[in-house]
Amino acid sequence: MIVIRPIEQKDLGDLMRMAENAGSGLTTLPANEELLKAKITSSEESFSQKTDERHRFYMFALEDTDAGQIAGVCGLEAAVGLGDVWYNYRVSTTVNASSELGIHKQTPTLYLTNDMTGCSELCSLFLDADYRKGNNGRLLSKCRFLFLAQFAHLFSQKVFAEMRGYSDENGVSPFWESLGRKFFSLEFTRADYLTGVGQKSFIAELMPKYPIYLPFLSEEAQQIVGKTHDNTRPALAMLKSEGFNFNGLVDIFDAGPLVEAFVENIRAVRQSRLVTVEVGTAKPFDDSDRDPLLVSNTQYEDFRVTLFNKSSLVGKLLLISKEQAEYLKVNTGDQVRIVSLREPRLDSERTPSEAGSSKKLHGQDPTEFRTQEH
Repeated sequence: MIVIRPIEQKDLGDLMRMAENAGSGLTTLPANEELLKAKITSSEESFSQKTDERHRFYMFALEDTDAGQIAGVCGLEAAVGLGDVWYNYRVSTTVNASSELGIHKQTPTLYLTNDMTGCSELCSLFLDADYRKGNNGRLLSKCRFLFLAQFAHLFSQKVFAEMRGYSDENGVSPFWESLGRKFFSLEFTRADYLTGVGQKSFIAELMPKYPIYLPFLSEEAQQIVGKTHDNTRPALAMLKSEGFNFNGLVDIFDAGPLVEAFVENIRAVRQSRLVTVEVGTAKPFDDSDRDPLLVSNTQYEDFRVTLFNKSSLVGKLLLISKEQAEYLKVNTGDQVRIVSLREPRLDSERTPSEAGSSKKLHGQDPTEFRTQEH
């Protein structure tokens, strides 16, 4: 059975293995055992409410209970930029005009900003290659939306995700080569790693504070501002289907786009609802179901999420087996939060646009977020 739960210290070995497999694209999952242990501790203290609400970091693990290991992780930051400064570039326009000469010039320009300070962040999404099939990717990514829906008071009204920017087959970022390298004199992977392990003072010390005119950069660098890595497109499409949109901000290292949404407007949050559990005999989840239910309990410290077939929902009752109840930590009469895993509503027929979007994403797992943690 595949279940989402809070990460624990016993998962450190599996987490280190995943970090080593993640490569340089995942800033918040560096292959550093000491740092990963600290992340798990931070998450455990957040779930046990030992940390101030605005400084909490939640990490969720995708556990394969049959194999006895975790195969994926994802994170949720309550608020960014409250300890260290959070940087992005805003893509804007500078206009120069002369009526006498008949010239009106619009120049795309990058402005260094801290606009996302205080906002909540989706981060640290990674799924083992062997598990990138069926609905695992969506389960891992969207489980956080049910946590947001259940505990909205712990987060900001706006949530965002930084998407991995474009790089070539050798991992070279044209944006970094054209801009960042000139000020940092570091390889892209090295600068990316330093931010991941918390050594970020060099950004404030070395980053140019003046606007950057895009025409000063190489043609290749200009073309990929706001563009994602090829592997990130399914993740971006999934977030857009949930109501996220590009807000004009890009990452300062690889110019990957930042997408945001108001929590109340996220499809899975808005359409989720509470139903009552009835424990008895129920069929195991069939992953071939094209429209399964995302189901979570309503507990904070023991938060759990898994998938159910839509046929398990009978009226306002969710019929589950004893095994499912055990892993979900619920009993008959308890309430759980449910929502369709994909775009269609639970109480209406699929619209043509929803059906098209669902078909387009079928078979693609959204597991390649480019994230950056303060």
